[in-house]
Amino acid sequence: MRKEDTTNNILVYVETVDGAPVKAGLEALTPAHILSEKNGGEVIAAVLGKDISEAAKRIAASGADRVITVDSEELAVYNLDAYADILRQIIEKEKVDAVLLGGTVDGKDLAPKLAAVLETAAVSDVADIKIEGEKTFFVTTEYSGAIYCDVSIDDVRPQIATIRSGAFKKPEGASDGKLENESLKVSDDVVKAKVKDTVKEITEAVNLEDAEIIVSGGRGMGSKENFGLVEQLAKILGGEVGATRPAIEEGWIAKNHQVGQSGKIVSPKLYIAAGISGATQHLSGITGSDYIVAINKDEDAPIFSVANVGIVGDAMKVLPVMIDEIKKIREG
Repeated sequence: MRKEDTTNNILVYVETVDGAPVKAGLEALTPAHILSEKNGGEVIAAVLGKDISEAAKRIAASGADRVITVDSEELAVYNLDAYADILRQIIEKEKVDAVLLGGTVDGKDLAPKLAAVLETAAVSDVADIKIEGEKTFFVTTEYSGAIYCDVSIDDVRPQIATIRSGAFKKPEGASDGKLENESLKVSDDVVKAKVKDTVKEITEAVNLEDAEIIVSGGRGMGSKENFGLVEQLAKILGGEVGATRPAIEEGWIAKNHQVGQSGKIVSPKLYIAAGISGATQHLSGITGSDYIVAINKDEDAPIFSVANVGIVGDAMKVLPVMIDEIKKIREG
């Protein structure tokens, strides 16, 4: 699609889980408004799935000017081909200038598929958006977060981008977006693979992306027994447990707790890092945190460069003190 053939509207795909919109999708409404305000367009949210009316209402009240819902049995289970085809139909009908998706597993799956189908370009892991005159730049990272790059999509449309979780805050203030139901069907012969059965791994539910408090442990915790201190602190704070890749590879905790470039990108109000030196891959996953507390024996550890508060000390001695003091406060 050529640039001159598009409107000034921006489409945001807002993913839902268990009938509720995911945080990353709602956050993507904020950069969508930045783009739409440039040329006076609307922010349109697309919601796909089964029994999604309540989620659509929440999205309409969270910053979308219009919410297009496609509620269908054939969309009850996520399927790349089916979801991409429905989004393609919406994009072509609305002739939007850009499509934004939250940087979730599904969002990262859909973006390149849409780019291929629509013969356009996609940018991954966008941390910021800059507008300079008539040009729009998507700010993303390369080399595991070591450098920032400004990427522009000039001639083809729509521009497609996945937005890093935590890079933008969810829109503030109530809105009254218009709800629109569409009866779209997946095109014949589009779906190449179908899910016949689902085997669910028996594991605890971990919602690191939406957590307000995360306590993470790294290789410096030394053992599975010591890592239990991280879990204790997270429990009394009412937070989630995170971990670095080395801690997971040691078998101290399940992989779904991994924080970092190859795990979950998080943006809690409070992030406590215990025994974590601060490899680039980990730091790039926590930069959206509001407040970071780091505990490490090495005063030159890279984690201190991003910490609001740094405690130089042995985590196995510091954590028990923190746990005891918090218990006293809670009990008092």
